[in-house]
Amino acid sequence: MAIALRYAARSDLGLGPKSRNEDSGYAGPHLLVLADGMGGHAAGDVASSMIVGHLAPLDDEGIGAEAALSRLERSIREANARLLRAMRADPDLAGMGSTTIAMLRSGNKLAMAHIGDSRAFLLRDGVFSQITKDHSFVQQLVDDERITPDEALEHPQRSLVTRVMTGQPEDEPDLSVRELKVGDRYLLCSDGLSDFVRGDIIAEILTEAVSADAAADRCIEVALKASARDNVTVVVADVVDLDRGTAPPTVPQVVGAAARRDREGRRTRALPVSPAEKAAALTRDATGSGTSGSDYDGDDAVELAESGGTGAARWRAAAVIAVIALVLAGAGWAGWTWSQQQLFLGSSDGRVAVFRGVTQDLGPVHLSHVVQVSDIPLTDLPVHYRDLVVGQIVLTDETQVSERMAVLESAASGCRLQAATGTPCGGLPVTTPTGTPTGTTTATASPSKTAVPVTPTTGRTP
Repeated sequence: MAIALRYAARSDLGLGPKSRNEDSGYAGPHLLVLADGMGGHAAGDVASSMIVGHLAPLDDEGIGAEAALSRLERSIREANARLLRAMRADPDLAGMGSTTIAMLRSGNKLAMAHIGDSRAFLLRDGVFSQITKDHSFVQQLVDDERITPDEALEHPQRSLVTRVMTGQPEDEPDLSVRELKVGDRYLLCSDGLSDFVRGDIIAEILTEAVSADAAADRCIEVALKASARDNVTVVVADVVDLDRGTAPPTVPQVVGAAARRDREGRRTRALPVSPAEKAAALTRDATGSGTSGSDYDGDDAVELAESGGTGAARWRAAAVIAVIALVLAGAGWAGWTWSQQQLFLGSSDGRVAVFRGVTQDLGPVHLSHVVQVSDIPLTDLPVHYRDLVVGQIVLTDETQVSERMAVLESAASGCRLQAATGTPCGGLPVTTPTGTPTGTTTATASPSKTAVPVTPTTGRTP
């Protein structure tokens, strides 16, 4: 029996503070890819689109079932090495990284590679299951039975990932081979969907949708209704019998950062004449639109960024404005009392410190003060953690303070151990004019996702 994939890819900026889409998605007759870029100003969009661009040629190759997994693994490693070369060539890209899920079909076999916390699901014979396992701090807590899966859904550190593609040799994906069955429906998604929409709702969407296109559209729609504060990207693929019905289209669909062009029509800086760009052009020609799916850019992105996001960040901003108004109006006592119940992490004398108050100042009046200076030097932290601390990390209570300090101590310990062996801590060494390493930069940080170094001696984050 001859089978094929009927697929759809969609991406949306989301309702959060991000001004650009850092996700990239690719769907073709033989290849499905989902990459969630990380790095914020360090170009997560470049990382995800570079990965898609490097993997896209697999869609055109006739690869036997026996060789599919090894070919996919080799391409993943090559894409990871490209990230490192790009960071060395352009300092502005230092610290970028990306999660990756890639599925390569050969006949009725599906080779799969996965690294990070983007997820893949399978709906088969009415049974919905997650077929990837998150490489995250919270997943390790679940594995160690320190928290329950239900508690993991609301854990404050659920965005911390322990393994992603950062250009380093130790970035190892999970590899597997599955057998395809007619009627299967696969979903690849970034955490913009899985963090904001419950698994049972996703299962309901996949079960009720009449087509891959309908399922992909509905996933984006529901994520936005759930006020997703991150980029949302989905790739849906149905396994169909070619002997029954019309053969599905074979034009690749590229969405997100990999498909984006500026207003002059120039390619994204991550894709210098790549197969992904060619596929995106094919999609534009076939659909008559700028990109596949519902990806935003340009003024749409600015508008969403300015209007973006409900939740804790907006509430805190409103609360700070309220405090300032109360002080100026002479009703400052209540506002001051409230402000001194707030907590955040910042830097003091070159070390991580706990502050009580709010991060803003009212002219010459400081609305916060140091309550504890830790033993963690900023110089021992990976550069993305250092930036987060310097930029100040707002927390909700003492428990969250303890948890976040434990994560920072683990990160600092991991870097010290790696530095002692002469291995850069997850990034590129910073060298003196004589070539002697003096420090490191490290991969991957964004407002919504952070990579945690795994302690070499245990293989786990404490």
